[in-house]
Amino acid sequence: MSGYLPIALMLVVAALIGIISVSVGFLIRPRKPEKVKLSVYECGMPEFSDARQRYNVRFYVIAMLFVIFDVETVFLFPWAVSFDVLGLFGLIEMIIFIIILVFGYFYAWKKGALEWA
Repeated sequence: MSGYLPIALMLVVAALIGIISVSVGFLIRPRKPEKVKLSVYECGMPEFSDARQRYNVRFYVIAMLFVIFDVETVFLFPWAVSFDVLGLFGLIEMIIFIIILVFGYFYAWKKGALEWA
């Protein structure tokens, strides 16, 4: 159990730093409540409609395409790190992977998934 003592001590110190910093901030902050500051939105624009409305499906399509093509980066980093171990086989494998992603990108482009208007 003595091996867990430094971990427990670190957790206690981290919790104390968080509690102390929030407490000090609460004590020294300026208190000038105004109607504008207490309103729901502080962006300077008045509300013009209900915030709970349907979004266009294109937001989700763009998000899904971003996630799909972002996975490429997740697979490229370990491949680049172990490139000397993988050799020519790893290079050919990654070229095929990138070609498949490029075909997917062009397919989405031709289908109009990237068009906003």
